[in-house]
Amino acid sequence: MPGSSPTLPATAARTGLQLAAVVFDWAGTVVDFGSHAPMGAFVQLFASFGVAITVAEARVPMGLPKWDHIQALGQLPRVAAAWQAAHGRAMSDRDVDALYERFTPMNRAAIPQHATLIPGVPELMKLLRARGLKIGSTTGYNREIMAVLAPLAAQQGFTPDNLVCAGDVPENRPSPLGMYRCFLDLAVWPARHVVKVDDTLPGLMEGRHAGCWTVAVLASGNEVGLTLDEWQALDEPGRAACRDAARQKLSAAHPDYTIDTVADLPAVLDDIERRLADAG
Repeated sequence: MPGSSPTLPATAARTGLQLAAVVFDWAGTVVDFGSHAPMGAFVQLFASFGVAITVAEARVPMGLPKWDHIQALGQLPRVAAAWQAAHGRAMSDRDVDALYERFTPMNRAAIPQHATLIPGVPELMKLLRARGLKIGSTTGYNREIMAVLAPLAAQQGFTPDNLVCAGDVPENRPSPLGMYRCFLDLAVWPARHVVKVDDTLPGLMEGRHAGCWTVAVLASGNEVGLTLDEWQALDEPGRAACRDAARQKLSAAHPDYTIDTVADLPAVLDDIERRLADAG
């Protein structure tokens, strides 16, 4: 009726003192401790075009959509020089297209060997559901790769309410458009009631540009790059050194919090809710 107040959806009608959703990255955040699935594929990919790259180089643009990741690798000075030497010209967008077309099946083939959930994820999912939170997800993987990974993760207990892949929005990470899609899919707002959890600089910037709380994952993420066994084998000084190095690399995103793995997230959510309550 004219002049009447609209009835808001339950999520939008919250008092403003509670979080509405948590949005997760995938590799290195909830699955694939150390984010290893893409690394061998990138090394193999460039080798098939006559250019040798290292795993360390392959990790530099991690978090970007994979087409952009390949382009960024080709722009690294040493890799660009190697490509020039091998092909007699700089890498072009057409070359990136050719690399990307070959990369997707390589990465798909690697996924099943690197699809184990990071410890604590199933328990965290139950806790978030019990708290009434929506669970979103964004990734630099495309739909073809996620068609392999998502069912494997679901079998282990990670079943987010939505999935935004590379190519689903006009401009990908580090733009906020993937997060905006999450807001629509999950019917949650405002942005300050949403938390983005990620282990990469572009993924954290995706959340920051959207106005969300951001939580950087250190130990299980791309910047440390160790397997779970390798991480557990470190003594505490070794772990501290890894954390410090990862924290420094991700500091450009100015994350609100840093954690070792998503198993540490509940205490962060408690603190964010306290801060929201204090802010009124």
